[in-house]
Amino acid sequence: MNKPVLVVMAAGMGSRYGGPKQIDPVGNHGQLIIDYSIYDARRAGFETVVFVIKHEMEDAFKSAIGDRLSKVIHVEYAYQELTDLPEGYKVPAERIKPWGTCHAILAARKIVDGPFAVVNADDYYGPDAFKVIYEYLSNTPDQPERYEFAMVGYLLGNTVTENGHVARGVCVEDENHYLKTVTERTHIEKAGSNARFTEDDGKTWTTLPGDTIVSMNLWGLTTGFIKEAEKRFPAFLDQALAENPLKGEYFLPSVISDLIAEGKARAKVLRSADKWHGVTYKEDKPIVVAAIAEKTAAGLYPDNLWQAQ
Repeated sequence: MNKPVLVVMAAGMGSRYGGPKQIDPVGNHGQLIIDYSIYDARRAGFETVVFVIKHEMEDAFKSAIGDRLSKVIHVEYAYQELTDLPEGYKVPAERIKPWGTCHAILAARKIVDGPFAVVNADDYYGPDAFKVIYEYLSNTPDQPERYEFAMVGYLLGNTVTENGHVARGVCVEDENHYLKTVTERTHIEKAGSNARFTEDDGKTWTTLPGDTIVSMNLWGLTTGFIKEAEKRFPAFLDQALAENPLKGEYFLPSVISDLIAEGKARAKVLRSADKWHGVTYKEDKPIVVAAIAEKTAAGLYPDNLWQAQ
């Protein structure tokens, strides 16, 4: 079995943040959130990273991230483009929004040829999360009649922001910690120690306990997932183009939920002792900077992350 590789989804436009948050420093020496993820991934065992970006951000991304990280890990690039559609489909006029996280994975379909972990470029996951996902991928191949996936689960209360709403994959698992369903909620807000979500622009709200397990898009997948996602993409497009042509998104958790419901896959929900941190809005950045500084002072990271590499 090929060694697991890391796929980093970095094509997001950062619209709520007000700029390219993937290249905004959070460390003392210009380190970005992705620097800490790559550092943690390397010490977990990952040797290759595939960055999924857009062509128009290529030069800026390589200058700020890729060229530097290529000195410490093997770097590949895949490009998520609106026009990357099955034959016979066209991008709706005026659509600028990407096709979603599952489409981002499909962008890497010609590069990834074995087990892989998926992360967001602008989320801090912690070293333990990369360790457990690498170990799982290294030791759990697909079965003849079933895909073997995994995800690292986080407590919802630890992943919401005081500064606005977020999107999270809300999970339900069985008694053996295998995922039963994961539902993408695109508008979740903090509500004291709990949270709440709306599906009708705030007209009605549903409460979610703070200890609800959610996906932060740290998945462990196999090439079987890519084949299934590609096969199912036209059906998604048929529905999206009819119902929501400008904003419909092909969500990674939705495809996994469908495969689980059909009995074609199962996904182990792994636990990490680490706390998630992320930057969705500009007001979130000082919190992440303070968390990184605290972890650095405690010895989890060197102050100048790559100086000794």
